Amino acid sequence: MNETPPRVRAEIDLAAVRANVRALRARAPRAALMAVVKADAYGHGMVPCARAAQQAGAAWLGTATPQEALALRAADVGGPVMCWLWTPGGPWREAVEADVDVSVSGMWALREVVAAARAAGRTARIQLKADTGLGRNGCQPADWPELVQHARAAEAEGAVRVTGLWSHFACADEPGHPSIAAQLAVFQELVAYAEKEGVDPEVRHIANSPATLTVPESHFDLVRPGIAVYGVSPSPELGTPAALGLRPAMSLIASVALVKRAPEGHGVSYGHHYVTPTETTLGLVPAGYADGIPRHASGRGPVLVGGKRRTVAGRVAMDQFVIDLGGDLLEPGAEAVLFGPGDRGEPTAEDWAQAADTIAYEIVTRIGSRVPRVYLNERPDERERGANGAAQ
Repeated sequence: MNETPPRVRAEIDLAAVRANVRALRARAPRAALMAVVKADAYGHGMVPCARAAQQAGAAWLGTATPQEALALRAADVGGPVMCWLWTPGGPWREAVEADVDVSVSGMWALREVVAAARAAGRTARIQLKADTGLGRNGCQPADWPELVQHARAAEAEGAVRVTGLWSHFACADEPGHPSIAAQLAVFQELVAYAEKEGVDPEVRHIANSPATLTVPESHFDLVRPGIAVYGVSPSPELGTPAALGLRPAMSLIASVALVKRAPEGHGVSYGHHYVTPTETTLGLVPAGYADGIPRHASGRGPVLVGGKRRTVAGRVAMDQFVIDLGGDLLEPGAEAVLFGPGDRGEPTAEDWAQAADTIAYEIVTRIGSRVPRVYLNERPDERERGANGAAQ
């Protein structure tokens, strides 16, 4: 029996994910690569994308929350996995028992992971995070000696193994920003201090997607790209995906639900912010802000329908929006491409980001759970297996 066609779907090209990982590895040939798969792989599907990244040679996987890391293990995804966004009372013991590297940014977290390691009867793998200038998570330089001292004591006891020292950039997506060099200098100083005190980490890392692409002196032992794995440029200032050697992996496609004639002066959608300037044809696209279509793109969001770029007419509603077809006649069920790689003239995630006054990260990550993900090219082909010897 044929499956009912989805009203809207996100097609995820796993061959693009693998190609992006290979391209990023080529940018940092002396470092291992951690593919960040947090937030359901930036909306692309965590487990399929994690496996695709590993097939292309990603040595590590990174998640924000411990629940994400544990979900990878529950799906039998092996290899080194790190998670970094902890709150008091988190599932420390479960992470220790799942052989997940956990990030420690302060004394409270060190105390909790040591207690969990003792309860589990095994050594916890921990990575100490330094706040080198982002001002978000991480240990302040003034508190670093205390954290290192107590981590070394826990290591001597056998409760923990300090596997990594790491930090995160604030402005690596702004080429030449003075904070980049300043953070690098602080990171090198804090790493040197920890190593002088006896820490012998497996990996030192600070490079996110933009730094992986443009700041080679930040690569150290490991680079940690996120959005670039999915073929989205970290910022327009760094270049388009194609200019960076990347290919967007997600295409968001809907089926037009209704086509109808409307007279001149007809209000469209809530508030009548759009009124038809002439007699025209309206098309209904059955996707809205409950699916992740940004309401801020009302009246501006681009869509490819019938071989032409159209614009959202009026407000984006919860489940649907309207496009003015300018008199063109289409059949219900016609394909409406909201964004994709841009090969066929369709808009990109960056186009939607500009329409919504946001960043492309948000566009792909916000696509909702009721939008099914359809995976293409799940297995590497022979050509991929031969590419740099990377595919497994």
